[in-house]
Amino acid sequence: MIDPRHGLTRRALFALLGAVAWPLAQADAPRGKTDELLASWAEAGRYHAGRLSVGAEGAQVRSRIELPTRAHGLALEADGSVLVAARRPGDWLLRWRPEGGEPQWHWVNDDRRLNGHVLPSSDGRSVWTTETDQADARGLIGLRDARTLEKTGEWATHGMDPHEMLVLPEALGPRSRFPAGTLLVANGGIPTQSETGRSHRDLSRMDPSLVALDPASGALLGQWRLHDARLSVRHLAWDPVSRRVGIALQAEHDDEAARRDAPLLATWDGSGLTASPPMAGALGYGGDVCARAGGGFWLSATRANALLGLAPDGAIAERVTLPSAGALAAQAGHAWAGGAAAVWSDGQQQAWPAALQIDNHWVSPPRG
Repeated sequence: MIDPRHGLTRRALFALLGAVAWPLAQADAPRGKTDELLASWAEAGRYHAGRLSVGAEGAQVRSRIELPTRAHGLALEADGSVLVAARRPGDWLLRWRPEGGEPQWHWVNDDRRLNGHVLPSSDGRSVWTTETDQADARGLIGLRDARTLEKTGEWATHGMDPHEMLVLPEALGPRSRFPAGTLLVANGGIPTQSETGRSHRDLSRMDPSLVALDPASGALLGQWRLHDARLSVRHLAWDPVSRRVGIALQAEHDDEAARRDAPLLATWDGSGLTASPPMAGALGYGGDVCARAGGGFWLSATRANALLGLAPDGAIAERVTLPSAGALAAQAGHAWAGGAAAVWSDGQQQAWPAALQIDNHWVSPPRG
């Protein structure tokens, strides 16, 4: 792994990473129908982001770029470029062009850390990043110039540990209180300190919430909390059938039994935030969430080695065995889930190269 703290200046690191960014045809073009996914992964002790194909002949890497540290969230831009954010507490942001071209790296100031997710604004003028102020653990949305990725401003998230963001595709709430374009932010609520990195401490102070922000001004439009403050609000997905937002939860209870059977999904309909029924044996960790065909959600119960098909209210309708279930993506009624050495797609599983360890999230580009 390339480590920028071991003697390389940032300028030198940019040059080095640019040199190893390549559109790489790893195998002959697959025959028949294939699906494409944009993902990040670890392989042979190094970190990568890249384009994968999944078809009858299995999963193959089509192009890749090496990363300085582990990545987390990815987002697709209108021109086909991919935004990649470092895993929290992260210090780099990348714009990568899978078809070739110079990668664009940006390093954040030392008084801020990225929280793993990035999102282009609806109008294409900005790029949003979830961040933490190193001085006081305040949650922030970083406003970045869409062309340069340079910081142009900040909005408060009114909580700690902001994680994934979602732009509402249509108006929700009484009298359409929250219009299409409203920015939703999951405040994980876990206190963080610069000197402890990812360690979870002072959990008695947890304060997770979902907030709605005005996408033009960052003004707070609404904030919602669950009754159980030990359920960290992490990842977001829109279900167009039930017209609800699904929120993947991660349990931080001191009691092992409470963690084991904790609900891993909450839903928001524009009026309130509601946790699903308890999920026996789900082991307290919702890794990712996406829409499920016909309504409801797919949720990866990573520690339980399971992919859960959930009704719109969060009740378990289907359970699929998938070791280390993690990354999820959905598009036009289709869904993909990544696990250890396997990829699941619309009810079918295929072998995955064992050396390629897929990270928490991936993205499905629009189908042609």
